[in-house]
Amino acid sequence: MTVQPQTSQVADSEAIVANAARAFLTPNAARPDGPTITAALLNLERCAKQERLSLPAVSLLGTWRLCFSAGKKAKLRSGQPIGSGFYVPKLAIAQIAFATDDTGENQLKVTNKLSIGPLTIRFTGPARYLGKKNLLAFDFTHLQVSCFGLTVYQGKVQNKKRADQPFESIAIAQLPFFAFFSATDDYIAARGRGGGLAIWVKA
Repeated sequence: MTVQPQTSQVADSEAIVANAARAFLTPNAARPDGPTITAALLNLERCAKQERLSLPAVSLLGTWRLCFSAGKKAKLRSGQPIGSGFYVPKLAIAQIAFATDDTGENQLKVTNKLSIGPLTIRFTGPARYLGKKNLLAFDFTHLQVSCFGLTVYQGKVQNKKRADQPFESIAIAQLPFFAFFSATDDYIAARGRGGGLAIWVKA
């Protein structure tokens, strides 16, 4: 069995993920299948850790549409990728956006929006980025629900565990987060705190 050099594995995996991102946005385009994409993501994640890849916060800024997701069962076993995932149905438009915040260094604002037909659910809140670990922690503090463009509800998101703490002082262990391992002009990829993998494409 021939073992590819790591640089070749990275290039091949990046090409697969980039192809999946393009195909998601192109009607009737041929798409890489779930196991192939999941294997590529796991290879990119492993190489990012081995090489201690550092992604600048600016590479995450903008609005991104969820393209592909794989559950926490997707992992490396004896060095080999296992598991599969799926493309997000086009009927559900899930977007996440990161923007700069002037309140402090590495402070960001996050917006998570899900649209299904005329219904839109939007969560917003603060985020902070730990560049050395490529870790983006966040906390949703506001919720807005709208239908046919009209706001039907908006208010604060209550969290009893963190209600009295300013976001800056909350430990990462208490927050949801994404651990990013790949970012280009066309897509970003990360593993969430729950263990799942995801690809977002530029919206």
